[in-house]
Amino acid sequence: MTSRALANAICELLERHQYRALLVGGCVRDLLLGREPADYDVATDATPVEVAGLFPESVAVGAQFGVMLIPKDGLKVEVATFRSDVGYSDGRHPDRVLYSKTPQEDVERRDFTINGLLMRHDTGEVLDFVGGRKDLQGGLVRAIGDPDRRFAEDKLRMMRAVRFAARFGFEIDEATFGSIRRHVSEIQRVSPERLREELTKMLGEGAARRAFELLEETGLLAQVLPEIAAMKGVEQPPEFHPEGDVWIHTRLLLEKLEKGASPTLAWGVLLHDVGKPPTFQSAAETGDRIRFNHHVDVGVRMAQEICRRLRFSGDETEQITALVANHMKFGHVGSMRKATLKRFVRLPKFDEHLELHRLDCLASHGHLDSYQFVERFLDETPPEQVRPRRLLSGDDLLAMGYRPGPQFARILRGLEDAQLEGQIRTEEEAKEYVLRNFGNEPTK
Repeated sequence: MTSRALANAICELLERHQYRALLVGGCVRDLLLGREPADYDVATDATPVEVAGLFPESVAVGAQFGVMLIPKDGLKVEVATFRSDVGYSDGRHPDRVLYSKTPQEDVERRDFTINGLLMRHDTGEVLDFVGGRKDLQGGLVRAIGDPDRRFAEDKLRMMRAVRFAARFGFEIDEATFGSIRRHVSEIQRVSPERLREELTKMLGEGAARRAFELLEETGLLAQVLPEIAAMKGVEQPPEFHPEGDVWIHTRLLLEKLEKGASPTLAWGVLLHDVGKPPTFQSAAETGDRIRFNHHVDVGVRMAQEICRRLRFSGDETEQITALVANHMKFGHVGSMRKATLKRFVRLPKFDEHLELHRLDCLASHGHLDSYQFVERFLDETPPEQVRPRRLLSGDDLLAMGYRPGPQFARILRGLEDAQLEGQIRTEEEAKEYVLRNFGNEPTK
């Protein structure tokens, strides 16, 4: 069974019991655009209690708002009762919900005209009470009714307008755009988790450059990520960055970022040069060229703060900051010792580090020498040489008469270096190496 088939079956059962049931929202929009919907939603005049009576397996996910989830065979469809909303004192949720018997009232409370379309599941007939078909054809993201009111109801809708415009290659309607500009500071009232989720979607939908350009044009970027907005106008040395300033460079990376890229890679791409604006020094100041001394160290601290502010998990924060911390090391791979290079390519999720470097090159000078060097190294080096089995353990050192303590780590590190360099390959060679290089260490 497909999601569409499940949605159709739900509509059919509701209709057999004399309820109205229509496909609604993003699935209708996507079908009319010739895209496969990610999920399906159904709108009905049946109340949540009535829906639960027909579908015992249904789960209340927002019963106070009339929303039930119907799962089947690993699929799920949301079924929402026609409603109108009264008051949004928290800027996100309606204070009161009034169930309605008409689909028109239901769609008039929704965010944008392109998301306010309904469709009969059996005939494909579209019901359009808000001008959504015209805006789909014209490529416009337009708020339903008064945009000021729509954004007052849920501030995150300002971000969603940007995301939909970027995702579909649409423009934002003039009145809707103007309303965003007027209310832009109110985005601060949205929870960090919701902002992070919306920004991550923008980064992963294949139109990240356009999304962040619209964020900048609307003024939203300066509100939610002022560190990124600060990149605009920060010049770079043309011999390394012929493309222009840090903002241009970052947008070029976002343009090349593949749809569906992992969230950590996407955020690493966005933040890799975040330390450049505060470390900028002009050619006049340095006496030779534009420099960004210590921008990586500064960038790591800034990335950590951004991740903390947006409530990323510890694992996500660790990977994003690692991408920022290591992105300049690729320039030295050709001169690294074997041990250093092998440790470098053993970084967790190294494929993300490598992809960030590739995008970084393509968005600047275009030279992929270091990228290709690492690719060849990975192709030609057996995994067991990159991550070799340890030849000696702490117990072995104890048996050789060495006392536990800080020297253990020093000895084991030296052993691993020699092993990665190809200087030792057997347990006997490892013991000889220890005696030769650490013979004077304290023993029992």
